[in-house]
Amino acid sequence: MIAALDINVQKVEKSKLKSLSLDNIPFGKFFTDHMLEADYEEGEWKNIEIKPYQPLLLDPSTAALHYGQSIFEGIKAYKDERGEAFIFRPYDNYRRFNLSAKRMQMPEVPEDVFIEGLRLLVELDKDWIPNKEDHSLYIRPFMFSNDPIIGVKPSEKYKFMILLSPTGPYYNKPMRIYVEEKYTRAAPGGIGFAKAAGNYGASMLATAEAKQKGYDQVLWTDAFEHKYVQEIGTMNVFFIIGDTAYTPSLEEGTILTGVTRESAITLLQEMGFKVEQRRISVDDLMDAHQAGALFEVFGTGTAATITLIKELRYKDYVMEFDTDKWQTAPELKKRLNDIRYSKTEDRHSWMFKV
Repeated sequence: MIAALDINVQKVEKSKLKSLSLDNIPFGKFFTDHMLEADYEEGEWKNIEIKPYQPLLLDPSTAALHYGQSIFEGIKAYKDERGEAFIFRPYDNYRRFNLSAKRMQMPEVPEDVFIEGLRLLVELDKDWIPNKEDHSLYIRPFMFSNDPIIGVKPSEKYKFMILLSPTGPYYNKPMRIYVEEKYTRAAPGGIGFAKAAGNYGASMLATAEAKQKGYDQVLWTDAFEHKYVQEIGTMNVFFIIGDTAYTPSLEEGTILTGVTRESAITLLQEMGFKVEQRRISVDDLMDAHQAGALFEVFGTGTAATITLIKELRYKDYVMEFDTDKWQTAPELKKRLNDIRYSKTEDRHSWMFKV
């Protein structure tokens, strides 16, 4: 593991935090004093440093701007009642980051650069972690191709960075979701399982059209029949039908392997639910709703945590839910938060102490 002295650290003279309130802070708008930056050149990682947050100077021909070799992750850090900082499941995000890198023909980031760099950065800026319910320090590792050349091929140079952003809830109320059947997010053989920037850029038109109809996000369906549900714009999705929790299977490679999704599966099983990961058709959901067996629908994600869904619309069929009467999703969120804020025993070793 890279020791602190091997990473050049330049500290700010005066923290921006003194002039900023962390109460009711919006998601992704403010960033901490420092950032991590590293370069991949000549087949190795070098110039690893933590320095004051600042703009980048890029050549107009930078390959990422033209051909989209860009990936990222989302991680969160929390404080316990004693003020100690913990990061939620960073090794899982590290592994997923390198899966994305492999799919996008980018170099893998070594574990010591990713994990130790992350730890040092959070340790330096841990005062930015809000000490408030449903608040956290959002961590954004990302990498992009950095060759100053126009040509459709993998680059020889890359830049890896980590930014930190104090944040409140991404969604602060139950959502209305529109089932998308025109546009496609991902197909087998594509990059749906990768956290690639292009996946999100391509999703914006469908989301904008759903918002024009009064909905918050779309629930994507398969590329061939638009019959089987996949994931919501920024979240994986779960359905409580009877005494079973259902979530779409990852087998086709069209859905992101969510870290919060995996955590939810574990906790739902501990709560006594049978969890099935399989293909789920919209017809299955409508049948369950008509039979009064579709009890809850919720999303899971790093930014979203556990987000309740109060309405699901497919064509002209509307499924509405009284989220105030729900028990499963709220209990799941409570159990997850209790682990994250060190209010209960971390039996799964999910929390990484800074």
